[in-house]
Amino acid sequence: MPANDPTEIPSRRQIRSWLTPLSERSTVHALALVAVDLALFAATLAAAVLAPRAWMQALAAIATGLVIGRLFILGHDACHQSLTSHRTLNRWLGRLVFLPSLTPYSLWEVGHNVVHHGYTNLRGFDFVWQPCSLQEFEALSPARRVLERIYRSGWAPWLYYLVEIWWTRMLFPSRRAMPTRRAVFVQDGLLVSAFAAAWIAGLAVAARATGQSVLWLEAVAFALPFVFWNGLIGFVVYVHHTHPGVEWHQDKAAWSASQPFVSTTVHLTFRSAFGAVLHHIMEHTAHHVDMGIPLYRLKAAQALLEKKLAGRIVVQPFSWRWYADTARRCKLYDFERGRWLDFSGRPTQAAA
Repeated sequence: MPANDPTEIPSRRQIRSWLTPLSERSTVHALALVAVDLALFAATLAAAVLAPRAWMQALAAIATGLVIGRLFILGHDACHQSLTSHRTLNRWLGRLVFLPSLTPYSLWEVGHNVVHHGYTNLRGFDFVWQPCSLQEFEALSPARRVLERIYRSGWAPWLYYLVEIWWTRMLFPSRRAMPTRRAVFVQDGLLVSAFAAAWIAGLAVAARATGQSVLWLEAVAFALPFVFWNGLIGFVVYVHHTHPGVEWHQDKAAWSASQPFVSTTVHLTFRSAFGAVLHHIMEHTAHHVDMGIPLYRLKAAQALLEKKLAGRIVVQPFSWRWYADTARRCKLYDFERGRWLDFSGRPTQAAA
């Protein structure tokens, strides 16, 4: 069978064999990326504190949030053991670059590497942006139905990630959210909490030293970058796996047969350099096929996949019109017929 035959997808083992030459890691390259992004974080945060105008401080704070996203992506690679060729170094670098996003390394490792990558878009397993069925939605409390409408409005990826992922599953999660209890989960939670406390305390000292309002500086140099970062990651995860052409599954056998490492991911393309700014995390199909490919080789890996699997990979040019249309169409999901619904249960696409 030709590799680009649109009627069937080769095995994951075969596809990964195509990408083997692109899985080589460079510790020097990785350390350079970490050093650059840590320097950018320090510089933008300093600008958020010291800029002479409030609007300049706000712009610097947004830039800080973007750099937090870049650092997080480096930590994401380290957590996959794909940043450098040294496992211990990856673990410590991952913890370091996760600090500005206040992400506990070990909890992210379980939720992302094990759950999300292990069961992408499988109902009851992959919890990230999992849609409700109509019956599930109607059974929710009125307040929770309102919250679901807000989450899927297109305007609130920041709120979804902040509440449903970071607060519920990352920062000292309850037994309901994380039944497994490990000492390292608590240790990593304490680590990011100590970093947050030091960040907040440092801003209070800086406010007094520069004659600024403590409340204002905490808002513009801590809260705004953190909320912007949550919006960025919430948006990225949403568009990676929510698309009219991407299915969710409730039957594990059917999910497995669909080759989910290819069929449940979206490659979102941009006319600008935004993809490169985000360390090529938008070349997402290649990442799901082989988590061992370092971010600095994802662009080449994605291009190779799209050549060999032409017609089988969802490639979506980004536009705000497309994003708004996706948010309008992808509210609930009919798992039996494999199609997206609106909140009234009306199909917004043909059955799969």
